[in-house]
Amino acid sequence: MNAASEADVWIDSHCHLTDDGAELVAEARRDGVAWVVDIGTDVERSIAALERARTLPGVAATIGLHPHDADEGPAALATLEQLIAAGETPVAIGECGLDYYYEHSDRASQREAFAAQIAMAHRYGLALVIHSRDAWEDTFDVLDAEGVPPGTVFHCFTGGPTEARAALERGASVSFSGIVSFRNASEIRDAAALVPADRYLIETDAPYLAPVPKRGKQNRPSWVRFVGDAVAAARGVSAAQVAAETTANAMRTFGLGEPETS
Repeated sequence: MNAASEADVWIDSHCHLTDDGAELVAEARRDGVAWVVDIGTDVERSIAALERARTLPGVAATIGLHPHDADEGPAALATLEQLIAAGETPVAIGECGLDYYYEHSDRASQREAFAAQIAMAHRYGLALVIHSRDAWEDTFDVLDAEGVPPGTVFHCFTGGPTEARAALERGASVSFSGIVSFRNASEIRDAAALVPADRYLIETDAPYLAPVPKRGKQNRPSWVRFVGDAVAAARGVSAAQVAAETTANAMRTFGLGEPETS
């Protein structure tokens, strides 16, 4: 399949900008990335993401409490909700969910914080960005109990076809990161091959998980096209088709405006 070209338009649906965000966003826009979605993972990072969205062209922000920080609990969630009440306009709630690999917060706190953020997404009509690691059964159980918000995305999808089908059956979309390009990620590529054209996104998760051929370096939003190349190879289509499909899907999911890359 043809590799991504400079003419393709991309959206990095999940990254973590920091103080060098303006430089990285400018670079990404030069490389055809119309939007980057800057992800909040706690109160401080959510506020910073919202500020970047106000000041940097082509940046949208989410607000959320990552499972690693779920022990911050109701007080942090109340502060996040106050941001919306004060007129802030995030495009999604999250990333939130369950992480039973690291367990930086206890499992009960993770489940409570996850459920509360699902409810917040419902309350404000926002998309939901999910982090799930070694916790598929409980993730689906909490979602089933709370109801899956429209625009739910499983970010940095690391499951296989079984988990992908379970997400799709619930109306969610899946987002593929640079992991899809890794040599030992055949199950993720199998999942990328089966998702419908209107139910998948791509992301960098920068500064983490740089894709082949940049693996081992600090990731950046401009490299989302390499994720697109890997997904295109898995799906047996052109990179241009992946760019068009994932751009349309991200715009719909997050309510983004028309792409502008200049």
